[in-house]
Amino acid sequence: MQKRILIVSQEVFPYTPDGKIAESILELAKVVKKNKNVEVRLFMPKYGCVNERRHQLHEVIRLSGVNIVVNDIDQPLIVKVASIPQARLQVYFIDNDEYFQRKNTLINAKKTLIHDNDERMMFFCRGVLETLQMLGWSPDIIHCHGWFTSLLPLYLKELYINHPVFETTKIISSLYSDSFKGTLDKNLIDKIKFDGIKEELISLIKTPNSDNLHKLAAQFSDGIIFENDYTNKSIVDSTKQHNTEILTPSKHEEYYNSYEKFFSEALV
Repeated sequence: MQKRILIVSQEVFPYTPDGKIAESILELAKVVKKNKNVEVRLFMPKYGCVNERRHQLHEVIRLSGVNIVVNDIDQPLIVKVASIPQARLQVYFIDNDEYFQRKNTLINAKKTLIHDNDERMMFFCRGVLETLQMLGWSPDIIHCHGWFTSLLPLYLKELYINHPVFETTKIISSLYSDSFKGTLDKNLIDKIKFDGIKEELISLIKTPNSDNLHKLAAQFSDGIIFENDYTNKSIVDSTKQHNTEILTPSKHEEYYNSYEKFFSEALV
């Protein structure tokens, strides 16, 4: 039976060509897809800098129109899709006029965090899971890349796990040293509580910095991948306390082979 792997990333080449992890995501998807028993799809945010005409994005009307409540306000979900022909990969984009029309991705022209990144992150992570429900596409593994996906493991395990689409789904988070400085909106924890999640489950992010978001992602993930040169010892130690499956590729040439082994042996 064919395995389904969903790769969720805050950036994907060629749509965000300047992102530091964008090209590695595309290469990973290509490698995993070489296995004929695997179906791979990708999700990313539809930033305003994504050229819809050049990349031939089109809205999937049957998947759009659902409202996601963020900070007690209904925000319409818009789902778009495109393909990367040379890789034969389908990419879904989570869009919303309030959060993703601006040209910047996650930092502004002054190289500082965009003020509502916390709500954009909430909307994106919920939007991925809502879209999968509407598609009826059940991933065996969801593989998250980048701090912007940090809430996805929490939402999957606390809000969506009883939905039939996610009955057998396991979730991996890849953690990168290159993240962000400073903190997101300090009210993030209260905004997440609007979703019905208990405060004790998210106490880690009372200070919503990148380290604490990584720790939260690790706490609710079935597996963690420390990407090359990851050096944050406090997060490594925190992950080990939860007995989470861990992959640390030791050599660059073993990188993608390690992924495939991790997918096939440790988690499925």
